[in-house]
Amino acid sequence: MIIVADNMQVTNPDVAEAISTRNPEPLEKLVKACIEAGADAIDINPGPLKKNAAEIMTFLVQTVRGVTPNTILLDTTSAPAIEAGLAASEGRAVINGFSLEPEKLVHILPLAKRFDADIIGYVLYPDSRVPTDETEFLEITLELLAEAEKAGIDPGKLIVDPVVAPLIWENGVAHNRSLLSFLGRLPELAGYPLRSAAGLSNLTTGRGASAEKKRLAERTFLPMMAAAGLSMVLMQVFRKEVVDTARACDVLTSPRTIFSWASLTVL
Repeated sequence: MIIVADNMQVTNPDVAEAISTRNPEPLEKLVKACIEAGADAIDINPGPLKKNAAEIMTFLVQTVRGVTPNTILLDTTSAPAIEAGLAASEGRAVINGFSLEPEKLVHILPLAKRFDADIIGYVLYPDSRVPTDETEFLEITLELLAEAEKAGIDPGKLIVDPVVAPLIWENGVAHNRSLLSFLGRLPELAGYPLRSAAGLSNLTTGRGASAEKKRLAERTFLPMMAAAGLSMVLMQVFRKEVVDTARACDVLTSPRTIFSWASLTVL
Protein backbone atom coordinates (compact mmCIF):
# COMPACT_ATOMS: atom_id res chain seq x y z
CA MET A 1 0.00 0.00 0.00
CA ILE A 2 1.47 3.31 -1.12
CA ILE A 3 1.52 6.06 1.51
CA VAL A 4 0.83 9.50 0.06
CA ALA A 5 1.52 12.54 2.21
CA ASP A 6 -1.36 15.01 1.92
CA ASN A 7 0.40 17.57 4.12
CA MET A 8 1.11 20.02 1.29
CA GLN A 9 -2.25 21.79 1.30
CA VAL A 10 -3.00 25.45 0.72
CA THR A 11 -5.14 25.36 3.89
CA ASN A 12 -1.83 25.17 5.79
CA PRO A 13 -0.86 28.84 6.38
CA ASP A 14 2.85 28.09 5.90
CA VAL A 15 2.16 26.43 2.56
CA ALA A 16 -0.13 29.27 1.49
CA GLU A 17 2.52 31.85 2.38
CA ALA A 18 5.24 29.92 0.52
CA ILE A 19 3.04 29.77 -2.57
CA SER A 20 2.15 33.46 -2.35
CA THR A 21 5.80 34.54 -2.08
CA ARG A 22 7.13 31.76 -4.35
CA ASN A 23 9.51 30.78 -1.56
CA PRO A 24 10.61 27.15 -2.05
CA GLU A 25 12.44 26.70 1.27
CA PRO A 26 9.46 25.98 3.57
CA LEU A 27 8.07 23.59 0.98
CA GLU A 28 11.40 21.81 0.58
CA LYS A 29 11.60 21.33 4.33
CA LEU A 30 8.04 20.02 4.40
CA VAL A 31 8.69 17.50 1.63
CA LYS A 32 11.90 16.27 3.28
CA ALA A 33 10.04 15.84 6.57
CA CYS A 34 7.24 13.92 4.83
CA ILE A 35 9.72 11.52 3.21
CA GLU A 36 11.49 11.00 6.53
CA ALA A 37 8.11 10.32 8.16
CA GLY A 38 7.45 7.48 5.72
CA ALA A 39 5.77 9.00 2.65
CA ASP A 40 6.16 7.15 -0.65
CA ALA A 41 4.52 9.96 -2.64
CA ILE A 42 3.58 13.62 -2.22
CA ASP A 43 0.13 15.09 -2.92
CA ILE A 44 0.37 18.70 -4.11
CA ASN A 45 -2.86 20.51 -3.23
CA PRO A 46 -2.75 24.25 -4.01
CA GLY A 47 -6.53 24.61 -4.16
CA PRO A 48 -8.64 25.50 -7.21
CA LEU A 49 -6.08 28.04 -8.54
CA LYS A 50 -8.19 30.62 -10.33
CA LYS A 51 -5.19 32.90 -11.03
CA ASN A 52 -1.66 32.07 -12.25
CA ALA A 53 -2.59 28.38 -12.20
CA ALA A 54 0.12 27.10 -14.54
CA GLU A 55 2.86 29.21 -12.97
CA ILE A 56 2.00 28.16 -9.42
CA MET A 57 1.77 24.46 -10.20
CA THR A 58 5.03 24.56 -12.16
CA PHE A 59 6.71 26.21 -9.18
CA LEU A 60 5.33 23.57 -6.79
CA VAL A 61 6.25 20.60 -8.97
CA GLN A 62 9.77 21.88 -9.57
CA THR A 63 10.18 22.50 -5.85
CA VAL A 64 9.08 18.98 -4.91
CA ARG A 65 11.11 17.43 -7.73
CA GLY A 66 14.19 19.24 -6.38
CA VAL A 67 13.84 17.25 -3.17
CA THR A 68 12.58 13.81 -4.20
CA PRO A 69 12.06 11.66 -7.31
CA ASN A 70 9.05 10.03 -5.63
CA THR A 71 5.66 10.05 -7.31
CA ILE A 72 3.66 13.26 -7.06
CA LEU A 73 -0.10 13.73 -7.18
CA LEU A 74 -1.51 16.87 -8.79
CA ASP A 75 -4.50 17.68 -6.61
CA THR A 76 -6.52 20.55 -8.04
CA THR A 77 -9.67 21.19 -10.07
CA SER A 78 -7.73 23.50 -12.41
CA ALA A 79 -7.06 21.79 -15.74
CA PRO A 80 -4.39 24.37 -16.77
CA ALA A 81 -2.58 23.72 -13.48
CA ILE A 82 -2.68 19.96 -13.99
CA GLU A 83 -1.43 20.34 -17.56
CA ALA A 84 1.48 22.50 -16.40
CA GLY A 85 2.26 20.12 -13.56
CA LEU A 86 2.36 17.13 -15.88
CA ALA A 87 4.67 19.00 -18.25
CA ALA A 88 7.00 19.94 -15.38
CA SER A 89 6.94 16.63 -13.51
CA GLU A 90 9.95 15.02 -15.19
CA GLY A 91 8.78 11.64 -13.99
CA ARG A 92 5.77 9.93 -12.53
CA ALA A 93 2.79 12.13 -11.78
CA VAL A 94 -0.79 11.17 -10.98
CA ILE A 95 -3.77 13.36 -11.78
CA ASN A 96 -5.91 13.76 -8.67
CA GLY A 97 -8.44 13.58 -10.10
CA PHE A 98 -11.69 13.48 -12.07
CA SER A 99 -15.29 12.45 -11.53
CA LEU A 100 -18.45 12.23 -13.63
CA GLU A 101 -18.84 16.00 -13.30
CA PRO A 102 -19.09 17.23 -16.93
CA GLU A 103 -16.39 19.91 -16.56
CA LYS A 104 -13.87 17.32 -15.38
CA LEU A 105 -14.76 14.85 -18.11
CA VAL A 106 -14.17 17.54 -20.72
CA HIS A 107 -11.09 19.30 -19.35
CA ILE A 108 -9.25 16.96 -16.95
CA LEU A 109 -9.80 13.38 -18.11
CA PRO A 110 -8.25 13.94 -21.60
CA LEU A 111 -4.98 15.04 -19.95
CA ALA A 112 -4.41 11.47 -18.76
CA LYS A 113 -4.44 10.31 -22.38
CA ARG A 114 -2.29 13.16 -23.63
CA PHE A 115 0.43 12.69 -20.99
CA ASP A 116 -0.03 8.92 -20.51
CA ALA A 117 -0.59 9.59 -16.81
CA ASP A 118 -2.35 7.66 -14.08
CA ILE A 119 -5.56 9.34 -12.96
CA ILE A 120 -7.71 9.00 -9.85
CA GLY A 121 -11.44 8.69 -10.45
CA TYR A 122 -13.78 9.68 -7.63
CA VAL A 123 -16.84 7.53 -7.08
CA LEU A 124 -19.27 10.44 -7.05
CA TYR A 125 -22.40 11.37 -8.96
CA PRO A 126 -22.08 14.15 -11.58
CA ASP A 127 -23.42 16.63 -9.01
CA SER A 128 -20.74 15.46 -6.50
CA ARG A 129 -23.18 13.53 -4.31
CA VAL A 130 -21.71 10.45 -2.64
CA PRO A 131 -23.26 7.02 -3.24
CA THR A 132 -25.31 5.55 -0.41
CA ASP A 133 -24.83 1.80 -0.87
CA GLU A 134 -22.59 -0.76 -2.55
CA THR A 135 -24.77 -1.04 -5.64
CA GLU A 136 -24.39 2.67 -6.30
CA PHE A 137 -20.61 2.44 -5.75
CA LEU A 138 -20.43 -0.26 -8.42
CA GLU A 139 -22.68 1.53 -10.90
CA ILE A 140 -20.73 4.79 -10.69
CA THR A 141 -17.41 2.95 -11.06
CA LEU A 142 -18.64 1.26 -14.23
CA GLU A 143 -19.50 4.73 -15.56
CA LEU A 144 -15.99 5.97 -14.67
CA LEU A 145 -14.49 3.03 -16.55
CA ALA A 146 -16.73 3.72 -19.54
CA GLU A 147 -15.73 7.39 -19.63
CA ALA A 148 -12.03 6.48 -19.39
CA GLU A 149 -12.42 4.01 -22.25
CA LYS A 150 -14.30 6.62 -24.31
CA ALA A 151 -11.38 9.02 -23.77
CA GLY A 152 -8.95 6.38 -25.05
CA ILE A 153 -7.30 5.84 -21.67
CA ASP A 154 -5.77 2.50 -20.77
CA PRO A 155 -8.00 1.18 -17.95
CA GLY A 156 -4.85 0.19 -16.10
CA LYS A 157 -4.17 3.92 -15.66
CA LEU A 158 -7.33 4.42 -13.60
CA ILE A 159 -7.17 4.50 -9.79
CA VAL A 160 -10.59 4.34 -8.13
CA ASP A 161 -11.27 6.48 -5.05
CA PRO A 162 -14.57 5.54 -3.35
CA VAL A 163 -14.36 8.67 -1.15
CA VAL A 164 -14.19 7.98 2.57
CA ALA A 165 -17.04 9.75 4.39
CA PRO A 166 -16.59 11.71 7.63
CA LEU A 167 -17.81 9.66 10.57
CA ILE A 168 -19.88 12.58 11.81
CA TRP A 169 -22.10 12.50 8.72
CA GLU A 170 -25.54 11.05 9.37
CA ASN A 171 -24.79 8.13 7.05
CA GLY A 172 -20.98 8.20 7.50
CA VAL A 173 -20.60 4.82 9.16
CA ALA A 174 -23.01 3.09 6.74
CA HIS A 175 -21.26 4.70 3.75
CA ASN A 176 -17.86 3.48 4.93
CA ARG A 177 -19.15 -0.05 5.54
CA SER A 178 -20.34 -0.13 1.93
CA LEU A 179 -16.97 1.27 0.87
CA LEU A 180 -15.16 -1.68 2.47
CA SER A 181 -17.36 -4.21 0.71
CA PHE A 182 -16.94 -2.30 -2.57
CA LEU A 183 -13.12 -2.37 -2.33
CA GLY A 184 -13.24 -6.12 -1.97
CA ARG A 185 -15.30 -6.44 -5.15
CA LEU A 186 -13.21 -4.16 -7.38
CA PRO A 187 -11.17 -6.98 -8.99
CA GLU A 188 -14.26 -8.91 -10.09
CA LEU A 189 -15.92 -5.70 -11.33
CA ALA A 190 -13.41 -5.09 -14.12
CA GLY A 191 -12.04 -8.59 -14.49
CA TYR A 192 -8.56 -7.40 -13.53
CA PRO A 193 -7.08 -5.81 -10.40
CA LEU A 194 -8.20 -2.19 -10.45
CA ARG A 195 -6.11 0.00 -8.18
CA SER A 196 -7.78 2.02 -5.44
CA ALA A 197 -7.04 5.09 -3.36
CA ALA A 198 -8.63 6.65 -0.28
CA GLY A 199 -8.18 9.83 1.74
CA LEU A 200 -7.91 8.67 5.34
CA SER A 201 -8.08 12.20 6.76
CA ASN A 202 -11.67 12.52 5.49
CA LEU A 203 -12.71 9.99 8.11
CA THR A 204 -12.08 12.34 11.02
CA THR A 205 -13.02 15.64 9.41
CA GLY A 206 -15.04 17.91 11.71
CA ARG A 207 -15.25 18.75 15.38
CA GLY A 208 -16.50 16.83 18.37
CA ALA A 209 -13.62 14.47 19.13
CA SER A 210 -10.17 14.69 20.68
CA ALA A 211 -7.05 14.16 18.60
CA GLU A 212 -6.54 10.83 20.37
CA LYS A 213 -9.98 9.57 19.38
CA LYS A 214 -9.47 10.69 15.79
CA ARG A 215 -6.14 8.85 15.58
CA LEU A 216 -7.81 5.76 17.08
CA ALA A 217 -10.48 5.86 14.38
CA GLU A 218 -7.84 6.20 11.65
CA ARG A 219 -5.70 3.38 13.07
CA THR A 220 -8.77 1.15 13.16
CA PHE A 221 -10.26 1.91 9.74
CA LEU A 222 -6.97 1.83 7.82
CA PRO A 223 -6.33 -1.92 8.40
CA MET A 224 -9.92 -2.63 7.37
CA MET A 225 -9.33 -0.87 4.04
CA ALA A 226 -5.96 -2.59 3.65
CA ALA A 227 -7.56 -6.00 4.18
CA ALA A 228 -10.15 -5.10 1.53
CA GLY A 229 -7.35 -4.45 -0.96
CA LEU A 230 -6.66 -0.70 -0.80
CA SER A 231 -3.69 0.24 -3.03
CA MET A 232 -2.96 3.82 -1.98
CA VAL A 233 -3.77 5.88 1.11
CA LEU A 234 -3.59 9.68 1.36
CA MET A 235 -2.85 10.72 4.92
CA GLN A 236 -1.19 13.18 7.25
CA VAL A 237 2.18 11.47 7.62
CA PHE A 238 3.23 13.24 10.81
CA ARG A 239 0.80 11.00 12.70
CA LYS A 240 3.51 8.45 13.44
CA GLU A 241 1.29 5.76 14.93
CA VAL A 242 -0.96 5.80 11.86
CA VAL A 243 2.02 5.53 9.50
CA ASP A 244 3.37 2.60 11.54
CA THR A 245 -0.04 0.95 11.20
CA ALA A 246 0.02 1.46 7.42
CA ARG A 247 3.45 -0.15 7.17
CA ALA A 248 2.34 -3.08 9.31
CA CYS A 249 -0.74 -3.53 7.14
CA ASP A 250 1.52 -3.71 4.12
CA VAL A 251 3.54 -6.52 5.66
CA LEU A 252 0.57 -8.50 6.98
CA THR A 253 -1.36 -8.34 3.70
CA SER A 254 1.67 -9.14 1.54
CA PRO A 255 1.37 -12.20 -0.72
CA ARG A 256 4.71 -13.53 0.51
CA THR A 257 4.28 -16.73 2.51
CA ILE A 258 7.13 -16.47 5.01
CA PHE A 259 6.86 -13.82 7.71
CA SER A 260 9.84 -12.17 9.37
CA TRP A 261 9.74 -9.79 12.32
CA ALA A 262 12.51 -7.86 10.60
CA SER A 263 9.98 -6.81 7.97
CA LEU A 264 7.89 -4.99 10.60
CA THR A 265 9.32 -1.53 11.13
CA VAL A 266 8.54 1.27 13.57
CA LEU A 267 9.59 4.71 12.37
